[in-house]
Amino acid sequence: MPFSPMLIFVVIFFLETLAAMLQNGFMVAVLGREWVRCRTLPACDMIVACLAASRFCLHGLALLNNLIDSFNFCSKVYYFNILWNFINILTYWLTAWLAVFYCVKISSFSHPIFFWLKWRISRSVPRLLLGSLIISVVTVIPAAASNVILIQMIASQSSHGNHTLADRAQTFHRYFSLSNLVLVLLIPFLLFLVSTLLLIFSLHQHLGQMRAHRSGSRDPSTQAHIMALKSLTFFLVFYASYFLSLIIAFMKITALRRQWHWAWEVVTYAGICLHSSILVLSSPKLRNTLKTKLWKALDKR
Repeated sequence: MPFSPMLIFVVIFFLETLAAMLQNGFMVAVLGREWVRCRTLPACDMIVACLAASRFCLHGLALLNNLIDSFNFCSKVYYFNILWNFINILTYWLTAWLAVFYCVKISSFSHPIFFWLKWRISRSVPRLLLGSLIISVVTVIPAAASNVILIQMIASQSSHGNHTLADRAQTFHRYFSLSNLVLVLLIPFLLFLVSTLLLIFSLHQHLGQMRAHRSGSRDPSTQAHIMALKSLTFFLVFYASYFLSLIIAFMKITALRRQWHWAWEVVTYAGICLHSSILVLSSPKLRNTLKTKLWKALDKR
């Protein structure tokens, strides 16, 4: 890739990261302040606050990793990758629980299991968040251990001038990390996918009932379906591309990473950034707070 297009993608990535961190920082500040002040928070806002905090850290670590990688500090990249993997797994689980929450609360299925879930899910959200944190810690331990062993092996072999064993260990580590990552992220990804598809089916069923009763499509239930689906279906495309990009990144396809690394980073994190924007605009609480802050800033000027 020529120098100028690469520079453009670098600038876009930095601006995208800054916008994402501002959005997620805003959500954490608003919802976190209410959480501290009221000592409680609605279940959906609780998930959104934790998701915004994890995404803030994810974008910050992505920026840091790319900067370190650009300066070829290989050993430091390995250590930062451990933290990035933990935040990434946590973000996947929190996104999946948000989709499950939307599906259970908004869908109009009459099965007894859905009635039981509607009654239980709000109370279960704190335990789901704690469970996601524990799962993320437990699943990142094998990757962290293999990272540390690999770094020590590379340092030991380099000091003796023998790189054969280190290269083999690096290849094994790459495929081990890839298989571990796919297994770890596949479960929350499937949860997200099934919840989104169920919500789409529920909307289709609900619209059929509205047409049968000759009711309009502006009732609260239909609007809730459509708002949730706008958020989830839009993010589903980017969520799948993000999953694919992680696999490609772990496979270390050198030509692709060398020529299109920054372009791929822009595309990878664009979906997460835009989904954060949708979360801000679709929440009346966050939207009204943002309007108030903007009006105050304009009045001061």
